[in-house]
Amino acid sequence: MREDDSTISNRPDGSTSNDSPRFIIITGGVLSGLGKGIAGASIGHLLSTRYKVIPIKCDGYLNTDPGTMNPIEHGEVFVLDDGSEVDMDFGHYERYLNCTCTKEQSLTMGKVFTAVQEKERRGDYLGKTVQFIPHVTDLIIEKFKKAAEGSDIAIIEIGGTVGDIENELFIEAARQLAIEVGRKNSLFVHLTYVPYLDNVKELKSKPTQISVKQLLERGISPDMIICRSNRPITDVIKRKISIFCNVSEESVFSGHDLEYTYDLPELLYDQGIIKKLNKYLDLELDPEPKLLWPALISNIRHPENEITIAICGKYTALEDSYASIFEALTHCSAHTKSKINIRMIETTNIKNEEDAKVKLQDVDGMIVPGGFGDRGTEGKIQLIRYARENDIPFLGICLGLQLATIEFARDVCGIEDADSEEFNQYAGSKIIAYLPGQHKGIDMGGTLRLGSYEAHLDSSSKIYDIYGKESIVYERHRHRYEVNPEFHDILKKNGLSLAGFSPDKRLVEFICLEDHPYFVATQAHPELKSKLEKPAPLFLGLAKAAIMHRHAFQKEMQAN
Repeated sequence: MREDDSTISNRPDGSTSNDSPRFIIITGGVLSGLGKGIAGASIGHLLSTRYKVIPIKCDGYLNTDPGTMNPIEHGEVFVLDDGSEVDMDFGHYERYLNCTCTKEQSLTMGKVFTAVQEKERRGDYLGKTVQFIPHVTDLIIEKFKKAAEGSDIAIIEIGGTVGDIENELFIEAARQLAIEVGRKNSLFVHLTYVPYLDNVKELKSKPTQISVKQLLERGISPDMIICRSNRPITDVIKRKISIFCNVSEESVFSGHDLEYTYDLPELLYDQGIIKKLNKYLDLELDPEPKLLWPALISNIRHPENEITIAICGKYTALEDSYASIFEALTHCSAHTKSKINIRMIETTNIKNEEDAKVKLQDVDGMIVPGGFGDRGTEGKIQLIRYARENDIPFLGICLGLQLATIEFARDVCGIEDADSEEFNQYAGSKIIAYLPGQHKGIDMGGTLRLGSYEAHLDSSSKIYDIYGKESIVYERHRHRYEVNPEFHDILKKNGLSLAGFSPDKRLVEFICLEDHPYFVATQAHPELKSKLEKPAPLFLGLAKAAIMHRHAFQKEMQAN
């Protein structure tokens, strides 16, 4: 059991110097998907009131990154400013820490093995038999240190569950790192599952005990345990976990289900986690830091309006496919004092206007998010047409912009064969075409237009007003196609506002209809930069338009 560590050190020289960053390592037990990212981000949120915190995420898969994975397989692909495609947990870290992450902070076993093989081919290991230990673990530790440069504290989240073969090398590297930097510079937090059994009406700690035993077998004794459950962890269970898992009772925290994940920092704070962080890592966190979120969460809990927003996509089987969109709408809820009900609409089976009308019944606004491939696209076009013709507030994101442009070309400009080169390479009118330099046959991974790009806004457009009259804005992108420049003039002639362009005036970044209550689309992914303190402008504009739509509907109903 970890007590006062002022005289304890695992460093080879016996020192406890804090010149280098401190490291907090987050592991998971029993089940995956418990929320290690949110737990790590919540701890980081409290730490960031005084210290510079950098998150590092380790994923055991052999993909270089999640860029080629179907969102239903692994959740959404989060994109950083530098163009890196990373795990969705980076969204939590950027939102909770108010930071901008970089590619060095994302480690996959695919990246690690590639780097080891490159070093071997260069002769860096000349004369040596290259092995998992020490060569792979040494390289992982090297990457941990490089990613942590310039920070006060690095939070290392090891994906998956203790016992998974995929993350064994990351766990071993973390163990070695902790020995190297010393006890005052390292802290292990284990997130585990405590189920409630209805048949006996009690919480069960045995899965947690087994999980911690697996961690102990790998040479790691957790300093803190956060218990995930569908209800608060009782003092009886905390004591039992303390006894059998070799941690102090005050270091066992309840991480039970919350209505809003943004409540987790305050929940951990209320249980005394700051005191433990100060003690274990020799920190000087204010015992009563100013928390920024409670007032915003209060706005969500006590709404003055209620609206329904439809998310019209084809990855609806897994809500994590649209995680950042959900978060962006939560941010809007806090700033408009609105309860935002989300209606998921699977677009694959929508065939005609009547289908669209039924799906959008009682909807106050709709979003057509990004995606790849032609499945469900004609259904999305039907929904977009219905929104355009019936004054339903609409936001198109990436593919949503492309499909809105195709719909406008077909039904307003009269270009009946309008299509995307992605869906039909033989289309007579490729309204959406490959970006310059993009073509079939290229490697799929990491070759899209990725990362933060500059856009210049038309000062006479609705988009300019939505962004607070900013002439130049930056949003993150993930796409391979563009609005074909050959059709810019006919689109504009028929009333589509091409409201934002790349600096060279070639790539359409924003479109809108000036005579529609809210018909807006962007080639970017503004949800990736949305934060609770500062919602993405296009989402906030949609929420406000949806509230006006609801009020107009209610007034009409009262009149009748």
